[in-house]
Amino acid sequence: MQRFSEILSFIDASIGGSQWFVFLLLGTGLFFTVYLVFPQIRYFKYAIQIVKGKFDRADDKGDTSHFQALTTALSGTVGTGNIAGVAFALHLGGPAALFWMLVTALIGMTTKFVEVTLSHKYRERASDGSIAGGPMYYMKKRLKFSMPSGKVIHFGKVLGVVFAVATVFSSFGTGCLPQINSISNSLWETFSVPHVYTGLVLSVFLAFVIVGGIKRIARVTQMLVPLMAFVYFLGAILVIAYNYENIWPSIVAMVSDVFTGTAASGGFLGASVSFAFNRGVNRGLFSNEAGQGSAPIAHAAARAHEPVSEGLVALLEPFIDTIIICTLTGMTLLASGVWKEKHENLFQITDLEILDGSYSESQSASRAKLVAHINGDQILPLFSGTLDVENGTIRSDVSLIHARSLADDVVVLKKGIPYTGGLIVTKGKPHLNTHFQIKGKSLVHSAPLTTIAFSRSWLGEWGKYIVAVGLLLFAFSTSISWSYYGGRAMIYLFGMKSVVYYKVFYIAGFFVASVVDTSLIWIFSGITIALMTIPNLLGMLWLHKEVKTEVKSFWSEYATRFPNEKPPRF
Repeated sequence: MQRFSEILSFIDASIGGSQWFVFLLLGTGLFFTVYLVFPQIRYFKYAIQIVKGKFDRADDKGDTSHFQALTTALSGTVGTGNIAGVAFALHLGGPAALFWMLVTALIGMTTKFVEVTLSHKYRERASDGSIAGGPMYYMKKRLKFSMPSGKVIHFGKVLGVVFAVATVFSSFGTGCLPQINSISNSLWETFSVPHVYTGLVLSVFLAFVIVGGIKRIARVTQMLVPLMAFVYFLGAILVIAYNYENIWPSIVAMVSDVFTGTAASGGFLGASVSFAFNRGVNRGLFSNEAGQGSAPIAHAAARAHEPVSEGLVALLEPFIDTIIICTLTGMTLLASGVWKEKHENLFQITDLEILDGSYSESQSASRAKLVAHINGDQILPLFSGTLDVENGTIRSDVSLIHARSLADDVVVLKKGIPYTGGLIVTKGKPHLNTHFQIKGKSLVHSAPLTTIAFSRSWLGEWGKYIVAVGLLLFAFSTSISWSYYGGRAMIYLFGMKSVVYYKVFYIAGFFVASVVDTSLIWIFSGITIALMTIPNLLGMLWLHKEVKTEVKSFWSEYATRFPNEKPPRF
């Protein structure tokens, strides 16, 4: 299993975690931002008006309203990425990572506008009368070129299949398995609700919602999304206001560290400029999914007589998801200071390394070696052999790195009792079974870090309940939306009859993941996200002229219907 994890990590690092993928993603968004002359700024107020129904016609075809399509897509993007993903980005790259998340969102507003416009234009009606759409449809119909011999190569058919297959797998890897795993872990830690009960109850609710199709999904998400946003917003504002003296220093650090990297502070050992850039952009994509091609599947169902109006609605998603909600999370983490503090926690084997020899944070030379090691610039010797453990304390000359920090007050337990004996270690990884645990003080990340931050306000320990409830609503709504995305991809690949089998597997996987570890799934999810994103970005670039033509057509119609208004120049 460890070897399999290493293989998946290598693939993920070579695709989604690589620099070329980051530049392709940002480069596509920057190209369309300039090509369409900053639509995320010039068209913003019109997007809000269209959500309110200003451009609607009585004969518009579709299954949902603009607002329902927006909330359905938001329910798929506003999820664990907003609670756990921001915390993970800050944990890896420091305050500068949040800056790059915001930049990615600003550029992503244009990317989302373009991908939804194209997908909405080439949507189809499924055999049951519902709307089926998404990037695979425009790929199949429009991505082709003519050879000198006159032969037409339809390369979009291949890209469409790749995209659809990746969407099915990503629906499990992004929207199903890790979401319920996060929910069940959070409810167990906060309310001591057994994992199996959480999985059983929520699986029943999930089945009720997704069996009803997009119309029921839309009705549920249009209630859930505003509710969860309000609860989370209130809790975050309380934390930021409680730590008001740290607001300005946090903003300064977020901007200044972009050019210098983040220096070591507290338990945080530092992060380079390039590392913060890569992690911020990567987490920004995971949060708002701009360019991934998932949201266009939801927007394809919206009632509209032409595609650009729905593209404008989609333009609001990265703004709400990342620029508002992720910024709130980031500011709670920075203002409260928890991102650089060591906290008592149970060590996860995937975050743990045992170094051969003693290292100290207080000695500059030793600290510099640790910084280089965690950033991948210099690999320190890993311990292999048998650790000598006495009454829970490790007596061997080693240092433990957990969650990119030097661990303190380490205790080895067996069945909850301090352990005495030998502990076998191979290449820095201890051989632990279910009876052994290692705990101590180190940095923490993801949802646990956000939970700690929300307790740093007037609410005290009650603040963690906001995170638990927020995570429940966020993650569950994400699971609902991704079931729809996966189902539409199954229709494209195998027809309408395949959807019922897909839903059965989806619900079964949802239940099983509530009681098993899904750490490998997150790595697999990163691969499938990249395999969705790459063909979508290439297709968007291929059809850039068609996008501009559609935009011109939309504003011409807008000027005709509303002659007293002066629309933006196109």
